[in-house]
Amino acid sequence: MDIGSIALLVSAGVASGLAGSIAGLASLFSYPALLAVGLPPVAANVTNTVALFSNTVGTAAGSRTELRGQRDRLLWLCAIAALGGAVGAALLLGTPSSAFEAVVPWLIALSSVLILVRDPLRRLMASRARSVAHHTARPSLPLACAVLLVGLYGGYFGAASGVLMLAVLSLSATEPLPVTNAVKNVATGAANIVAAIAYVAVAPVNWAAAVSLGLGALLGSSLGPLVVRRLPETPLRIAIALGGLGLAISLWR
Repeated sequence: MDIGSIALLVSAGVASGLAGSIAGLASLFSYPALLAVGLPPVAANVTNTVALFSNTVGTAAGSRTELRGQRDRLLWLCAIAALGGAVGAALLLGTPSSAFEAVVPWLIALSSVLILVRDPLRRLMASRARSVAHHTARPSLPLACAVLLVGLYGGYFGAASGVLMLAVLSLSATEPLPVTNAVKNVATGAANIVAAIAYVAVAPVNWAAAVSLGLGALLGSSLGPLVVRRLPETPLRIAIALGGLGLAISLWR
């Protein structure tokens, strides 16, 4: 891998870390960058999952205050999400690459639309949450099923899995959004970690690309909370969503 490709991946990693902090959509920068340096779709996806482990580390480290007192809840959610991530990884590895290439544009388009409608979705979730009792450590059966499905999606592809997990968790508890967001980061990270372990064992991970992208993502995810406090979020979120829709359209062609 040449210097230009490494520089592109590090830059995309920083953007992915920032996008993950702002909108839960890190893969909309990292995945196309991996395609741009010549990786085929399935190799790009598994390399992306491995690289974005550092994104989970960065966001979790920046949310230590919000995660205090959440240990038991996180243990349950991470176990369920990890199971879903394992199923999603198996699904990706057990289906033809042509099937993956066909479904990716639809997943990216869905992710982008979810980003555009995030605020109305949050208001809807908040209104529903007011009628739900404060969370307990052990999730209800509907919540467990929803977390399992989001984990499966995260293990299979993952773009906007953070948005989906945030919506699911917002239904289950009345708590400040930063707390829900921090719990979401750890739960989706559990699904990604399990999938990444499976990919390291049996899938074509490009390690030069994974390390380059991961270093950038670690930096971006660490800076993300600081950037979010100082820049207007809405224009950034709309730009990310429009970029995702543009990517989906280009992959449909």
